[in-house]
Amino acid sequence: MNPAEIRVRFPPSPTGFLHIGNIRTFVFNWLFAKQNKGMIVLRMEDTDRERSEKHFEKLIIEDLKWLGLDYDEFGGRQSERTDIYNKYLKQLLDSGEAYEDDGAIKIKVDTGKTIIFDDVIRGRIEFDTKHEKDFVIARNLDSPLYHLAVVVDDYEMRISHIIRGEDHIANTAKHILLQEALGFTSPIYAHLPLILGSDKSKLSKRHGAVALDEYKEQGFLPDAMFNYLAILGYTPSAEIISREELIKEFELTKIHKAGAVFDIKKLEWINGEYIKKMSNDELLATIGQKYEKILPMVRERMKKKSDLEEFDFFFEAPTVDPELLKWKKASLEESKAMLAQVKEIIEQTGLEDIRAKLDAIGAGDRGLVYWPFRVALSGRKASPDPVDIAIILGKDEVLRRIENVNIKDQNDN
Repeated sequence: MNPAEIRVRFPPSPTGFLHIGNIRTFVFNWLFAKQNKGMIVLRMEDTDRERSEKHFEKLIIEDLKWLGLDYDEFGGRQSERTDIYNKYLKQLLDSGEAYEDDGAIKIKVDTGKTIIFDDVIRGRIEFDTKHEKDFVIARNLDSPLYHLAVVVDDYEMRISHIIRGEDHIANTAKHILLQEALGFTSPIYAHLPLILGSDKSKLSKRHGAVALDEYKEQGFLPDAMFNYLAILGYTPSAEIISREELIKEFELTKIHKAGAVFDIKKLEWINGEYIKKMSNDELLATIGQKYEKILPMVRERMKKKSDLEEFDFFFEAPTVDPELLKWKKASLEESKAMLAQVKEIIEQTGLEDIRAKLDAIGAGDRGLVYWPFRVALSGRKASPDPVDIAIILGKDEVLRRIENVNIKDQNDN
């Protein structure tokens, strides 16, 4: 097939967070399309009207952006394509390939044939239809179900390759039957091995986190996560490998047939390797996103790199000299009184919009607000922005450090 004609799709259902298995599927689609200068279509499969939410659709797109997975076209939402499905349902009914039964529309299955297709990963696959039954493709003309919608979407969007999990192999047989009934040419199929848990069963919540969002919150870096997902079921030339290198060498036919075990220790190791490559500025910016998972690794790095020692207050509360709290000509009492106001604001409203609130109470002299706040949190004359430090540390730790300054001052007196 001409590379210019290659078109793949990623069709998540906006009924929840992106599962690691789903996102790994997109990684392989993305690599294949990029290598062949193909097109990537994102569409939302929201035929499950009751569970689909725009909120989840937004989160899915944010996750893709975080992971650096772009797409060329947005194929829309199935809920907005009813007229298109309606047309093909009428075609099937008019041709006799489908019929209405008990308030639903079913496709006829010829039980005397064998469905054969060549899977790029698994080779020749055959299905005997003698045990198949007619199956439902719509509740009515205005309510198509998954099997019809996906087949029509793939045809209308000119999808050339369908790269998806092996749990869809049985669905592929149904889809080929529908394609034949509608007169469509079948795309090329490639069924990926499943991601397995430590007990070699399908990855699920009992094995730990399964949503990409959970790994984002734990502090894994997007490049590290992409790297790890790309080698789950595939063996590249190196374990630590860039996107550009993966695109250059990726071969769909070399994806493993057997399931790949999700190994959190391996992911943590890869994440650590990417952290080692980061500059100090990049590292501190990452800490600023409050990635809890990388803090131990950063702490270890700080022990080895003297130029990072000035940031040790991120990990251990500093010893604060009360005299350092004084702002220019302000007295220690005035500086402490302002710090007490800061503490009261944080106690009452947390850290949300904290900068605007501090600016408001420091309208006459912002230094009188920010200087003692900086010193209380870092114990230093020079540090990153105290608001950034506060957001990294979190409300409880910020209040604890301010209180510790007062306790120490009282003890000294």
